[in-house]
Amino acid sequence: MSTQHTLKPLAVAVSLALLASSQAYAQDQSAEQEPVAAADTTIEEVVTTGTRLQGSAAAVVDERKNQAFVADILGAEQLSRTGDSDAASALRRVTGLTLVDGKFVYVRGLGERYSSARLNGASIPSPDLTRNVIPLDIIPSTIIESLAVQKVFSPSMPAAFGGGNIDIRTKSLPTDFQASFEVGIGQSDNASSGYTYNRNEAGVPQNIRDAIVKYRGDFSLRNIISKDGLVANELGSASDQARAINAGLAQALPRDISLQHESLDPNYSIKASIGNSFEEDFFGGNIGVLAAAAYDTKWNVSDRKNAVLSENAEAGCATTLNSAEEVANSCYNTVSETTQTTETERLNGVFSVGYELDTHSVSYTKLYLTDAEDESEFGIMQSPNGSNLKTIYGSGIANREHEFKYEERTLDIDQVRGQHTLLDWWGIGFDWQYTESKAETDIPTDISYRFDDLFNGQGDYLSTVVTGDDNRAVFQYVGMQDQVKSYSGNFSLPVTFAGLDIEFKAGYDFTDKARYYTTDRFAMDNGSGLRVTVNDDPNGILGITDYLTNDRINDSNFLLSYREPTSPDADDYLAVQKTDALYGAFDMFLNNHWRLAGGVRWEEFKQVSLATSSLIFDRNDIETFYSEERILNGTTLEDDFYPALSLTYISDDNYQLRFGFSETVVRPDIRETVPVAYYDPITDIRTIGRAGLASSPMTNFDARFEYFADNGDNYTVSAFYKDIDKPIESVLSVGDEEYTLNYVNGISAEVYGIEFEWLHDLTYVHDGLFTTGNLTWSDSEAVIDPALAGNLTNPTKRLTGHSEYVANLQLGYDSMDGNHSSSLVYNVFGERILAAGIGGRGDAYEQPFHSLDLVYNFYPDFNSKVSFKVQNVLGEDQDVTQSGITVQSREVGRVFSLSYSYEF
Repeated sequence: MSTQHTLKPLAVAVSLALLASSQAYAQDQSAEQEPVAAADTTIEEVVTTGTRLQGSAAAVVDERKNQAFVADILGAEQLSRTGDSDAASALRRVTGLTLVDGKFVYVRGLGERYSSARLNGASIPSPDLTRNVIPLDIIPSTIIESLAVQKVFSPSMPAAFGGGNIDIRTKSLPTDFQASFEVGIGQSDNASSGYTYNRNEAGVPQNIRDAIVKYRGDFSLRNIISKDGLVANELGSASDQARAINAGLAQALPRDISLQHESLDPNYSIKASIGNSFEEDFFGGNIGVLAAAAYDTKWNVSDRKNAVLSENAEAGCATTLNSAEEVANSCYNTVSETTQTTETERLNGVFSVGYELDTHSVSYTKLYLTDAEDESEFGIMQSPNGSNLKTIYGSGIANREHEFKYEERTLDIDQVRGQHTLLDWWGIGFDWQYTESKAETDIPTDISYRFDDLFNGQGDYLSTVVTGDDNRAVFQYVGMQDQVKSYSGNFSLPVTFAGLDIEFKAGYDFTDKARYYTTDRFAMDNGSGLRVTVNDDPNGILGITDYLTNDRINDSNFLLSYREPTSPDADDYLAVQKTDALYGAFDMFLNNHWRLAGGVRWEEFKQVSLATSSLIFDRNDIETFYSEERILNGTTLEDDFYPALSLTYISDDNYQLRFGFSETVVRPDIRETVPVAYYDPITDIRTIGRAGLASSPMTNFDARFEYFADNGDNYTVSAFYKDIDKPIESVLSVGDEEYTLNYVNGISAEVYGIEFEWLHDLTYVHDGLFTTGNLTWSDSEAVIDPALAGNLTNPTKRLTGHSEYVANLQLGYDSMDGNHSSSLVYNVFGERILAAGIGGRGDAYEQPFHSLDLVYNFYPDFNSKVSFKVQNVLGEDQDVTQSGITVQSREVGRVFSLSYSYEF
């Protein structure tokens, strides 16, 4: 258990500044003030014109310009013109941001643990099984009004701040009637055909659930005989009766699952929204209503390679296994080549209703998102080195694996918000929110089959067999619930005295989170110990997974086992987390040229995370899993003060200079603090959490120059430096031809860099042409205690996931008649460490991915739009190299899409 409560010197200084400023304000208010007569003014009508870009960007540029702390803003129109369908892909366009696995945003080279996401200022849960941060690909762009990425900590934000905080702002209520619809169709060039199967979504059969309790998780024949008191009778021997009971349980599992190769449907989507505003006569206010819904589905087929590099790999070693010579000189211990087919379906709906009266507004928003991913993968794995030698041109054997997985994720959010300005009470402002949200993940299908393919000396296929081993078919069922209650409020008081414009702010923030994760794993074991041939026809290889018929289970002695770890080990966990926070801040203008903002946030963080099990049946089990020692080891108690200061010089010559300093913290993810094993979907590495993992205090320095030209052009140069104490880093170890990853607190880390950003009009080249983009260069270093580094090759290295450079470039065109617009959007990141090297192997680097997208929009009239988009124009694939040798590759493919939208 860790406990922390300190008051930093800077926090004391800022607190005293706040106190002094408030006393000065009180003295100023006690003085007599002359009333100011209202001026009679007449406002002339002003009509402005501009391109679509200038009109859409003006509001977000002004917001960024007026932020006291450095922030980047993306508006809804900017999302529309780049064709990004979700928050994750849109955030690639922000300076210094990169995207990992299409879901998680890395800010300034720092992993997803260093960023956080909120919805309209509220904490929300994550439906991702392996990370605490929400996967941003689940948030559709259709509900987004704007994305605000704040890269400098301010006291009104959560103190768990590393690289940036992302606030997803949903669409505002309409001021008059509006309605729209959109339909789209598309196709990936590698997904015209693929592999499908008949999935089963029933989950764990009820008779098996009952049997877990009855037999205490032990389905062995000996235990069944003992629990049921079986003896020989007319039904057969006790062993025969127990075998029949076990077979009955096995036959309750879905076993008619097999692959078919067929044409795939094209991608398609449909979206619609409607809203209006009504005046009510009783109080004289306005009621606004907005409803929107969207559905889309898409297919992807990808050829993949995944390898474990041999510790004996040398320059010139073979990366293919097409002959006995290549097998003898292979770079790998194991290498698998598979084909993966994925169907993704998303359905989302949002409903908002609000009431506005004078300077007061209250609104309610209901947001429901569901995301389903159906995935099949099949192929062979060869082992040219190591303890298990199986190769086509060596031993004439290759491992065959077929896997099926269906995952459903839902996010259900209810949020009430209010904004109030009390004009009769010195202009006090008060905004608040109350949010209850729940994320659920359910995996009712996760089945993997293991076989051996046999070949002759020329590499010709002979047959597929099931060996006489355990785990020939593994059925896994996973469920997770993540619930969050969040409420917060912010007060503001604007004050003017002695030539100073000051806004005082104070607020509170409370978050209560609970998570429960369970997994059940069953295996079909070949109890006969004999090899069973299941196919000898090359054309029948896809259908081999339907071999577990009732007759084969009975005749070949296939037995079902429940693979829950035995006490005290576990593969389930539960966790609770509470964060209480209060802050005070000020924002001060001096003579319209200097702006000083700062404040202090106090935050108390409490977390308890415990490994648990489905095999808890009595008091002894409870005392084992929930012992005082385990609870203390899984408990974190922290409270601290987190200060921030920002100084801005505002020039009359259209430029600003900003300087920022703050102290924050990065806390370990819930899953990282629980000693429960799982496979990380990004790295595909077996991962185990560590109890007692400590938080990482951070010190942040920022400087920024911004220039805003009169014609709308703007240019920004930023520099940043972050010092991290006890950074959380991953450490690998090698088992029997398999990596295992866990986490340790390093000694120290730092990251620093420079960012450039611009929006530049190119009308001097051609009317309507412009360019926008950003470049980031940075470096980092993490130092890990060699005593904790295990078999790590480089205890001093770059931070995991850090890219030395990121480039986002966009060339856009807006026709002067307003009928056409287009964008060519390019994104690339520098190589980044995906997994640290061990045993003398180099670090594994994800290679740069050159993403080039083309978007063209045609506006036949004021209300409608036709969009055409090509993603990954260059046809790039994703690759990971280690010591200069490819160890992972994934085919991405080009995606073509066409859509039509109409606004009433």
